[in-house]
Amino acid sequence: GNNQENVAYPSGLCAERVALYYAGAKYPDVSVKTIAISAKSKTYDITDVVSPCGACRQVMAEYQQKQKQNIRVLLHSPNNNVLIANSVEDLLPFMFNSEQLRKF
Repeated sequence: GNNQENVAYPSGLCAERVALYYAGAKYPDVSVKTIAISAKSKTYDITDVVSPCGACRQVMAEYQQKQKQNIRVLLHSPNNNVLIANSVEDLLPFMFNSEQLRKF
């Protein structure tokens, strides 16, 4: 996926959500095993890994819960280091999920 910018902020979508929503619509019966996140800019230097925003982490967590299989997250840095999270829960340890809705 790629960022979908919109001047009517926050109407845009981050690349992570674009990729997951596309995969979910186009391949509904296929599990997401890994998502790789990388960024580059023509206007400023990116010096470290780019980590997903909270909304993207929540979407990834819900896909992971729905498919009952961990999603590995690769965070690529400009110096070609890759941080690996073996589960979305590593990035969102106290994730909100549908189980919590059932408590009410």
